Amino acid sequence: MNILKFITAGSVDDGKSTLIGRLLYDTNSILDDQLEAIQKANRKNDDGTVDLAILTDGLKAEREQGITIDVAYKYFQTEKRKFIIADAPGHIQYTRNMVTGASNSDLIIILIDARKGVIEQTKRHSFIAKLLSLKQVLVCVNKMDMVDYEQAVFENIKTDYLQLAQKLELQHVDFIPVSALKGDNIVEESSRMPWYNGPTILEYLENIDFQDDNRSTWRFPVQWVIRPQTAELPDYRGYAGRVLGEGLKVGEEVLILPSGVKSSIKSIELDQKEFPYAENGQSVILHLADDVDISRGDFIVSAAKPTHLERSFEANISWFENKPLDTNQVYLLQNQTKTTKIKVPKILFKYDVNTQERTYDEEIRLNDIGRILVKAAEEIVFDLNRDFPENARAIIIDPRNNLTVGALTVEELV
Repeated sequence: MNILKFITAGSVDDGKSTLIGRLLYDTNSILDDQLEAIQKANRKNDDGTVDLAILTDGLKAEREQGITIDVAYKYFQTEKRKFIIADAPGHIQYTRNMVTGASNSDLIIILIDARKGVIEQTKRHSFIAKLLSLKQVLVCVNKMDMVDYEQAVFENIKTDYLQLAQKLELQHVDFIPVSALKGDNIVEESSRMPWYNGPTILEYLENIDFQDDNRSTWRFPVQWVIRPQTAELPDYRGYAGRVLGEGLKVGEEVLILPSGVKSSIKSIELDQKEFPYAENGQSVILHLADDVDISRGDFIVSAAKPTHLERSFEANISWFENKPLDTNQVYLLQNQTKTTKIKVPKILFKYDVNTQERTYDEEIRLNDIGRILVKAAEEIVFDLNRDFPENARAIIIDPRNNLTVGALTVEELV
């Protein structure tokens, strides 16, 4: 059973947490003690029903204010799929939280209030989805119950958003009219919108099949070298990690980076069993045909379709720290299992996420998104965001306090 990871995003009070709560409630994914806690929370909707947003609003400040501040993760499954949901805040000052949640997602659900239409935060979150190369955008026009379920309202918002999607070059966009509060088109088909004949949100999530991109290769960042050297396993040498990409198979020729040594896959081990291949997302142990010097942080990649090994590149960055980015400071770049010292000698430009225009500023501050030049102390293994997004993302750490201060995607070679 495969896993679908998706994030909900939108402006304040668009109903993101309520939608997730409704999805969990209507699929019977809420435990009895959770239901009891909700009923005791004394938060009621206008019609007297329990406020399902409490399911994801875990912080005390979130419950008091009725808003989402931090990213909340929820898990559920149906007979067809397992799901990991990230509920991201809608406030501008929590852009960094939204970037964090979206970086691990395959799909983004952007909620639009039927009364407000496409607004500033809609553009902001759509732009972030584009920057992170999310595979699919699902636009849910929420609160249809507050506009009398009018088809014209939905169609007008759809037209407006398609213009934005064209400007941002979003390739895969779908639309569903919903009411998270009333449960329309969340899990059950709505009888109050007979003009809509598409899937419910749950049907859509269960059946979405991402179109293949041009990647058609794989990467294997080594997390751990297994060398027990026991009497039972005197010659055992395995390389543990998680597969990124289309998957790998026994007998395939591989390239080890950064050393540049070639070998081939002798066997693939999972739970003390051998398999002929490993798929995307699987954590496995690889055994190579040759004894090769490999350490944590190295990459095993396809010899037929290798990746980049460079010390300089351009990247889009989202800044998380209250202090602005310091072009004189040495930072740490963590890409997969490898940590490398870097400097950011130049800020190339910043993005105005509302207009998608480039602006030129000497500083990148909290929640800003911009383009920077990165120079590393040693060669880094990476792909470009347009070619292989999963291996184009990294975080920046301040070594003075070990805090994550930014996240980036590699965009261009220098």
